[in-house]
Amino acid sequence: MAEPLPRARAYDGLRAYALIVAMWVRSTMAYRTSFLIMAFGNFAVNVLDFVAIALMFSHIDTLGGFTLAEVAFLYGTSGTAFGLADLALGSMERVGRRIRDGTLDTLLVRPVPILAQVAADRFALRRLGRIVQGALLLGWSLTRLDIDWTPDRVVLVPLMLLSGAVIFGAVFVLGGAFQFWAKDASEVQNSFTYGGTTMLQYPPTVFADELLRGVTFVIPLAFVNWLPALYVLGRPNPLGLPGWIGFTAPLVALGCAAVAGLAWRAGLRTYQSTGS
Repeated sequence: MAEPLPRARAYDGLRAYALIVAMWVRSTMAYRTSFLIMAFGNFAVNVLDFVAIALMFSHIDTLGGFTLAEVAFLYGTSGTAFGLADLALGSMERVGRRIRDGTLDTLLVRPVPILAQVAADRFALRRLGRIVQGALLLGWSLTRLDIDWTPDRVVLVPLMLLSGAVIFGAVFVLGGAFQFWAKDASEVQNSFTYGGTTMLQYPPTVFADELLRGVTFVIPLAFVNWLPALYVLGRPNPLGLPGWIGFTAPLVALGCAAVAGLAWRAGLRTYQSTGS
């Protein structure tokens, strides 16, 4: 029996993505010193970003009722999840540029899914620096926090990271799809990706309820780490939502991925060549 078409397309897309990524990795490793310097620079920039937060705690004991270790937990989970998505799909921000200069046409004539080609284009291995920094900070926070490690909390931490990466990845794809209509919307996309991860590094208690409702029920960035983290840390939800809602993060991530896929297909159908 022939393999179902959607499954075959998914397999072809993943295979093409892996091959293109491997090509860029080989190209990057041809200049290892340059790669190490850029990866370390990426790591150092993110370290300095958290140092600024740590300096605040030299003058205060808590931020929105959260200690330094708890903020580090939020920072680490947000940074790691975003880093994974940025590594895999960070090139989606180039879609608008390709549409404007007509280079997207060259991708259309290849027998490879367009999304795989765009996502893997100029794969930047140096972005591992952000992931390493986030993971190290997350590990440090776990050694400082007094958490009642029940089995559900143990399972929720890796689920949080994976679900968060998928949610951020969906936002990257949605941003890329939006550029089929806007043509130059990379900054709008960045406000939800880079801006979103910056927001999630801070406790939800420092933000207004209106914003919390927006990132919970409209653009569900709160499911990246806020809602699961509140359960892990044993803290109440500022909106009065039940603690178990954090466990729905994988379902929310799948829903976001489905919406992003539909938006990408819709955007691609509206694309018109530059005609040059």
